[in-house]
Amino acid sequence: MAPLRIRQDDPPILEEWYRRHLTDCRFDISSSGVHPYTFAETRELCALRVEDLDGVLMDDSVSEGGAGIRQAIADRYCAGDADRVLVTHGSSEAIALTLDALLHPGDRVVVQESIYHSLGYFPRERGCRVVPLPAGRVRDGEIDPDALAGLVTPGTAAVIVNFPHNPSGTTLSPRGLDALLDRVEAVGAVLVWDGATAEIAHRWEPLPDPATRYERTVTYGTFSKTFGLPGLRVGWAITPPELLRATFPLRDRTTLFLSPLVELVAEHAMRHADRFIGRRAAETRRNLGHLTEWAARHRELVDWSPPEGGVCCLLGIRELAGAPDGTAVEEFCRDLLAEHKTLLVPGSAFDAPQAVRLGFGGPEADFRAGLDHLSRFLQERSSRAGRAAAQGV
Repeated sequence: MAPLRIRQDDPPILEEWYRRHLTDCRFDISSSGVHPYTFAETRELCALRVEDLDGVLMDDSVSEGGAGIRQAIADRYCAGDADRVLVTHGSSEAIALTLDALLHPGDRVVVQESIYHSLGYFPRERGCRVVPLPAGRVRDGEIDPDALAGLVTPGTAAVIVNFPHNPSGTTLSPRGLDALLDRVEAVGAVLVWDGATAEIAHRWEPLPDPATRYERTVTYGTFSKTFGLPGLRVGWAITPPELLRATFPLRDRTTLFLSPLVELVAEHAMRHADRFIGRRAAETRRNLGHLTEWAARHRELVDWSPPEGGVCCLLGIRELAGAPDGTAVEEFCRDLLAEHKTLLVPGSAFDAPQAVRLGFGGPEADFRAGLDHLSRFLQERSSRAGRAAAQGV
């Protein structure tokens, strides 16, 4: 019998890394989200009663999402306009559905550098002409005006960005958002905005959803990051209604819709979003304080720019300076895991082979313990390197 002919695409480095290594760690200081709530905590925080669950009819939902969860999302993020809300299996499905419908071969698309893999994959897969927005052009809350004018030119179909940026924590100030919106609107492009961690900010106030300011905007959100509910697998897109409807042909052939039971839990959580986000945001800020002190004590071993938003950052590892590819940083992270049961994500997942992604949204005690293990690991490696140098090895 002839072997199956299977297309062999490489999986994203990030997801493959977690598949291989997440179960081996004791201290996860790698995540781009806060630590999850239990279902008991979830029911308490959103006043979800057993009789509410018992009343769910285990029938099909609808393609755009049930009326209750759509309205809850709309009331919080887009001035109550539920006709613009598409509810999906995580924001990853929202990205896939909307970009598949929006983009066409040959489209000129500006894509922020080192962005979450799905956001960069679909423009390439659709045959678009991808123009990168370099990470270094986003500074002090703004995209460099010359870069913005030079990249977002007439004929640009879409501009795809993620703020606060995963993994660096860089974000825009209100003035920077105004400038981006002005430029995108001036050329008539669609703004595609991933704001997965927008509600946890450190340098400026959280930014409003750009879809409330510019109608040719697609924004993504998720319960997986700042809500602490990744196990719900619920995300959403706020889109122009015509784009929302254009996602149905693909969805009708794939996932169809969500479970009404999941939608009910998500609706209650959205109606009590401040409770979920507030608790984890407070812990995140305490962790960021610990991380800031830790980085100052280890400045001879690491290099970083404090994150301006979100729950993760890129931490430069000085011993990896000049590393040309991901081999060295992946070995560094594997050794840390083997010797200290502590997990980081190698920067090779984000085209940053001299750095690691460090997440500070986890439980405070575990986060501090993870930093302690990272300290010992860095110091052990530094001592070994010093001895080897002294011996002329």
